[in-house]
Amino acid sequence: MSTLPVAPPVTVTGLRAMKRAGEKIASLTAYDASFATILDEAGVDVILVGDTLGMVVQGRDSTVPVTMADMIYHAGAVARGRRRALLMVDMPFMSYATAEQAMLNAARLMQEGGAHIVKLEVNALQVETVAQLTARGIPVCGHLGLHPQSVHRLGGYRVQGRDAAAARAMVQDAKALQAAGADVLLLESVPAGLAAEITQAVDIPVIGIGAGPGCDGQVLVLYDMLGITPGRRPKFAKDFMPGQADIRSAVKRYVAAVRQGDFPAPEHCFS
Repeated sequence: MSTLPVAPPVTVTGLRAMKRAGEKIASLTAYDASFATILDEAGVDVILVGDTLGMVVQGRDSTVPVTMADMIYHAGAVARGRRRALLMVDMPFMSYATAEQAMLNAARLMQEGGAHIVKLEVNALQVETVAQLTARGIPVCGHLGLHPQSVHRLGGYRVQGRDAAAARAMVQDAKALQAAGADVLLLESVPAGLAAEITQAVDIPVIGIGAGPGCDGQVLVLYDMLGITPGRRPKFAKDFMPGQADIRSAVKRYVAAVRQGDFPAPEHCFS
C-alpha cells in the first residue's frame, strides 16, 4: 500500500484563495474514472464533467440531447476516480428551467453523482435560481458568454460580448451572479479584454475557455487538449500531446502552461 501523502482536496474556498494569491486554476473535462485518476494525479484543480460528453463521447451534434441520467452516470464514474480535484458537473439542457426543478436536479447531481459544485448556463433572468440554490448550500458556477445549450437559438458557436451593449450586460450579469452567491464563474468564447474586465470586477474565481489569459484559470475539453476530437478543433484549444511520452505527461504539461501563464497564447484568444 502506498504511503505517499495525499494533497488536501480542492474546495470552493480554496479556489477563492488561489484567486487572491494570483495562482492560476487548471481545469479539464473528464467523463470516466480512468481519465479522472490521471487528471487528479497530474495536478488538475477542477475536473468538469461537461455536457460536452454528448458530442465527444456520444457523437451527437450538440449538448442539447444530454440527459440528467447521462450526467449522473458520468459524474459518478469521475467521482470514483478522483481524490483531490474539485468535481464540477454541468446541469444539462432544461434541467433547471425553474428554481424548484434546479434544486431537485442539483441535489441529484450531488447525492447520486458526487458533484461538489454544479454549473448552469445562466443570464440575468436566472439570477434568482442561483440565489435559491446557494441559499440551500448548493455551490454554483455560473456560465456566461457562449451557451452551447442555446446553440440553435444563437445560430452557431459564436463569440459573445463583442458589441458594447452586450459587453456591459455581461459585466452586470457577472456582478449579479456574485451577489446571488455564485462561487465561480465560467466565461466561454468572450473577447480577452472583456474577460479580464469581468475577472477584475468580481471577487469570485473566473475560469475561462476561449476567454483569454486574464481569467483566474483555464478549462479545456480533455479530448481537444489531447488532439483526439474528430473534426476541426476550436480556435481556443491547443494539443498538448506532441512530444509527450503519455497522456499523464501531456496533462502535466497543460497544468504547467496554465500555472505559468503560457496558455492561452494570443493565437487562442478572441478580440
